[in-house]
Parts: sequence; structure tokens; C-alpha cells
Amino acid sequence: MAVEIKVPTLGESVSEATVSKWFKFVGDSVAVDEPIVELETDKVTVEVNASSAGALQSISAEEGADVAVGALLGTIDETAAGTPTAAPAVTAAPAEVKADPAPVAAPAPAAAPTSTQAAAPAPTVQAPAVSSPAKPLSPAVRKLVDENDLDATKITASGKGGRITKGDVLAAIQSGSAKKSSPQAAQAPQQGFPVTDGLPARPDHPLEERVRMTKLRKLIATRLKQAQNTAAMLTTWNEVDMGAAMDLRAQYKEGFEKKHGVRLGFMSFFVRAACIALKEWPAINAEVYGDELIYKNYYNIGVAVGTPQGLVVPVLKDADQMRFSDIEGTISDFGRRARDGKLGMDDMTGGSFTISNGGVFGSLNSMPILNVPQSAILGMHTIQKRPVAIGNEVVIRPMMYLALSYDHRIVDGREAVSFLVRMKQCIEDPQRIMLDV
Repeated sequence: MAVEIKVPTLGESVSEATVSKWFKFVGDSVAVDEPIVELETDKVTVEVNASSAGALQSISAEEGADVAVGALLGTIDETAAGTPTAAPAVTAAPAEVKADPAPVAAPAPAAAPTSTQAAAPAPTVQAPAVSSPAKPLSPAVRKLVDENDLDATKITASGKGGRITKGDVLAAIQSGSAKKSSPQAAQAPQQGFPVTDGLPARPDHPLEERVRMTKLRKLIATRLKQAQNTAAMLTTWNEVDMGAAMDLRAQYKEGFEKKHGVRLGFMSFFVRAACIALKEWPAINAEVYGDELIYKNYYNIGVAVGTPQGLVVPVLKDADQMRFSDIEGTISDFGRRARDGKLGMDDMTGGSFTISNGGVFGSLNSMPILNVPQSAILGMHTIQKRPVAIGNEVVIRPMMYLALSYDHRIVDGREAVSFLVRMKQCIEDPQRIMLDV
């Protein structure tokens, strides 16, 4: 009996995903709850597990395909045992080829050839192609073929049943024997660049690498541009003397970590201070919705986290009710799961205000861009010792610049400046945070 593998519900406002990686080939054995395919959304990466044991019978959506919620990904044959998943055979590859090379050719054209298309005769190729339309390529092999602009029918197959293995493709890449014939490209004029999708085509360069944007990176680009295009964005600054917070942290950090099992950082100070200031200046915690203003009587603070895949903003729900240890523990967990790609949809949604700490990377100052549809974002920066005037004396103090970018459609300058002043008061006198005064 064939069991369908479908795209699961991906979370609030997410209706589409991209097939990022298949962990199994057709014919491979599958165990119950074993991950078989990875989907990438514009917010998180999701692994789809097998609901039944058996063998992977078919793949309906190959790597790189966009799929909607509920779409068919493939099928599992419950009556088949399948073959254990093994590394692709590399008997046809030279001994020195041990890993996939980074793609160096242009991405495959939109109309990539399918396994059923016949290739033009290639008199210069002496060895006949063993692959045939009856032997479809696995997703991993197809991706490697497309990325390197190869003709699959020119690749000598060494796999079981006449299938092309990844090793076969690597050997063809090294020998250069399976490149597609491009008479049209040969006849193209050398002067000027043809225009594709509104952009001039780029000539290949041996020191350039082309990589398709991930859905997360596309979302980041779209959201940042959306913020610039729709919001009347403005930034205001203030500076904070971090001396008192640093002294408090130094005094209690060992006992704090011993009792709660997490390190005491500065983010918990700023999250709690932000909640106090947001309650006093509710426009900072609101959003513009059409011709309405939505004021949020909850305080879900997004904390920007940098990952190798891009910037993500998991959310501390009801942060005003959290203790310092809760905030630090949750942020630590967010960072760990973000790096592993394990954040869930619930972790990423529902934020009302965002804090971005560029100071961990050494940023002295910046103008953060709004995390739409929120009306404001706070930027923290590096702590730097600077001379400041206190009374009639100039002293050296550990100072931090704070930046508040806000949507001027809903937040006035008075509110933005007053919000930062309140933040400054709470950080420079941390007892205010404890007493909420």
C-alpha cells in the first residue's frame, strides 16, 4: 500500500515551502518517524518524518521545488523493504575525488531538461551513455547535473540497474565530457549582455560562485525593503552609562549562574527595561493596520539572532512577566536552536517589539530597520569607554549608544525620545527595573 508524504501545516501565515534536501533516494528503506525530506520556509526549516515504514516509492517534488501546504512530496510503499541508505557509489570517479565541488557554473536555466528528453548526438564522446529515460535521476544527482549544466545522457552510469551515481557525475565534471551543446550560445554576439527577467546576464568568472537565495534570505530582503517602502522610518539616539549594570552583573554573575544554570547577560536588563518603557509609551508597542492603529496590551519582545542562514527573530512571549533567569535561559536556548535550525514557527511569531544587539559583533552605532509590521526596533551597540562630563568633571565611563528606529506614522518624536530616556534611566539605575519605578 502506498502512503502519501505531504507538506505539513507550516504555521501561521506560512503557505509555501521549498524542498531543501531529500535524505532518501527512491528505493531506500524508511523507518517510522525517520526524517526523509527537509523543507525550508521563509521562517524556519522543517523536517518531514515518515509516517510508515517501508521503501521510498516515488518523489513528486525534487530539491529546489516550491510546494504548498498539503502538496504531495512523494510516496512510501509499506509492502517493500527497500535497500539501506548508503553513500553513492564512486567507482567511476577518479580516486582523488572525495567530496562535492562547489558549483562554479551558472544556475540551471528555468526550463531544465527532464530525464525523458533525448540529447543531440555527440560524436566527440566515445563512450555511449548508459543512462536512459527509464532510469530517472535521484534528486541529489539531478541537482548536481543541473548546477553544472551537464547532459545526463552523456554520463556513463555505473550504479545498480544502470543508474547514474554522484560519483559518475563528479567524474564527468572533472573530464568535461558531459557538457551540454549550446549552439545558440556559440552564435550569440560577444558585445553587450542579453537581458533576462529585467537583469543583464552575467558572464561566467572562474573566481565567482553562484548560489540560489534561500527562502529565509529572500524574506529578509523582502521585509527590509517593505519596511523602507511603507513606513515613515526615522531613527533617534541616546547613550547609556553601563557602569551600574556592569557592577551589578559582576557582583552577582557567579551566584546567578550557579543557581539558575545560565549566564547573566545584559540582554535581560534591556528586555525588562523595554517592557517598563513600552507600558508608558504604548505607541512604540503598536502597529499601523490600514487606516487603523492597533495598540497591543502584551509585551512579546523579539530578539534578533544571527545564524549562518541569516537573521532570525525568535520572540520572548509575555516578557514583562519573565524573571531575569527566564529571559537569559530562553535567549540561550533560542541561540542554540537557531544555529541548529531547530526553531519552531511558534518561536518566531507574535512579536510586538524587537531588540537587535549589534554590539556583540563590535558595532559602535547603527540605524536598525523596522521589523514590520512593528512600529519600532531598539538597537544596542558595543560598550566603549569614553570621556563624559559628570558634574564639573570629565571622567572615563563605559558607554553604549542606543538607537530607536520607529514608524513616524504612529510614533511621534516626543514619544520616541521619551522612550529612550526611560530606557536610559532604567539601565543606569537598575534598581528601577526591580522596583518598576
